[in-house]
Amino acid sequence: MEIKEAIKERHSVRQFKDIPIEKEKADRLTELIKECNEESGLNMQLMLDDPACFDTFLAHYGRFKNARNYIAIVGDKSKEDLDEIGGYYGEKIVLEAQMMGLNTCWVAGTYSKGKSRINAADGERIVCVIAIGYGENSGKPHRSKPVEKLCNVPEKDMPDWFREGLDAALLAPTAVNQQKFLISLEDGEPVISAKNSPLAKVDLGIVKYNFEAASGHKCR
Repeated sequence: MEIKEAIKERHSVRQFKDIPIEKEKADRLTELIKECNEESGLNMQLMLDDPACFDTFLAHYGRFKNARNYIAIVGDKSKEDLDEIGGYYGEKIVLEAQMMGLNTCWVAGTYSKGKSRINAADGERIVCVIAIGYGENSGKPHRSKPVEKLCNVPEKDMPDWFREGLDAALLAPTAVNQQKFLISLEDGEPVISAKNSPLAKVDLGIVKYNFEAASGHKCR
């Protein structure tokens, strides 16, 4: 599976099979997380067999099942762009996991920081977690807003690479599927901005990664 296919095939999954992630795949995830941490300055962590993290009323209300493995997005809370960086590198790992045959779900408020085994040092903040494992199903595609509400570039003015990036951005997971972002093209450079909303900066990072991975162009 290539990255563009992973973007299309990846959907949020909350019900997981009660089977562990194989050591080979866990090792690959650990190595990828290490590489991303070194590049980004984050302290992301792969946590295996920690069901207490999802032992909350909201998690049960949100219909999580057998959620016991996750990736914790942790970083220096003094970094102004911590949420965006966390979203960007978290999505990179999410799509790599998809290519490994694993399913994922971004989780912002339905987990327990206190019950979890996440190692967050003084001066660090847990941005969110990403549940990961073998889903009971592959999830369902989310509905997207009309393109004209998310992008101000006329269709006739879109280069092919921009259209590919835009299509991938529209498939990006966002909080409560709000899609609070706007994509534009300025002097031939793609620009993605976030509107005011909860978790807008995390969503911005996720959307940026999808756009860049599909288009091959860096955006700001």
